[in-house]
Parts: sequence; C-alpha cells; structure tokens
Amino acid sequence: MVEHRVYNVLFLCTHNSARSVMAECLLNREGKGRFRGFSAGSQPSGRINPHVRDLLERLGFPTAELRSKTWDEFAAPGAPHMDFVVTVCDNAAGEVCPVWPGQPISAHWGFPDPSSATGTDAEKAAFTATVFGQIQRRIQAFVALPIASLDRMALKRKMDDMARAESSQRGGTDVR
Repeated sequence: MVEHRVYNVLFLCTHNSARSVMAECLLNREGKGRFRGFSAGSQPSGRINPHVRDLLERLGFPTAELRSKTWDEFAAPGAPHMDFVVTVCDNAAGEVCPVWPGQPISAHWGFPDPSSATGTDAEKAAFTATVFGQIQRRIQAFVALPIASLDRMALKRKMDDMARAESSQRGGTDVR
C-alpha cells in the first residue's frame, strides 16, 4: 500500500499581504491534497491586499481564513513541520529567517509586488492578475515534480531552475 504523503510549504514575503497569500491559495488548490500551503511575513501588514482578496474571491478561492501573519508562528513549538520554505519577494529573500525545524528545502521565487502597482484600480487589479498568473505557472510546475523520487539536491536544483527559467522569460532577475 502506498503511503499518502502531504508536503507542507511555507511561502514568505515581507508583508504577507499579496504574493505569499496567492501562492498559499494556489498550492492548496493545485496541490490536490498532496501539498498544504501556508504563508507568512517578517513584518506582516495585518491585512490582505484588497486587489488580491478580490481576485481570489472572483476565482472561487476560500478567503475567510486568510490573514497576514508573522513567520514566527511557523518557527514556534507545535507549528506544522515544513518540507519547503519559499521566499516570493526579494526583500524576504535577503532577510535572516528563523531556523526552521527539520531543515526544509528552501528556494527563492521572486515575483513583482502587486502592492507596489500604480495607476487606477483597474490597472492595479490587472497587475495583480498578471502576477497571479506567474505564481500559478510556478506552482503548477512545482506540483508536477516527482518529489518522492528526487533527492534533496536534485529537488533544490529543480526548484531553483524553475525560478531561473521563468525569470529569463519575463526578463527579470530573480536568480539568487
């Protein structure tokens, strides 16, 4: 009998209001029970970006339980064990993170910040939707990995390669 393994993934961003929240929601949907997504920030804003919340609600994601929270919650005793920790903003990638129990595999997947969008509400919403699409593609590639058959080094390399491949397609520089 094959054991059903659920992998926990923590997405980090400084304010935990946009990118990390979208990644959490997407992984929980796209992971189809194989993955459980969480999100947190080093300096949580205390609220979810309204354009992110609106988009998630329009797409049918549950939002009632979403909140901006500190990453300290996930470093505390009794917190869920993390298999992966992924930073989704360049600021969080450069910060000194807590020590995560169990040495989860870490990666940096930088995405543009919907909270920094300028223009009309419609332009901000469109920018948020664009970033959502970028995160969705990365999450889909991640959940398609044969995780159980890869060793830690191969898995880390594949996660880093995903970031480099999409970044070069966007003309970005989210390679660490």
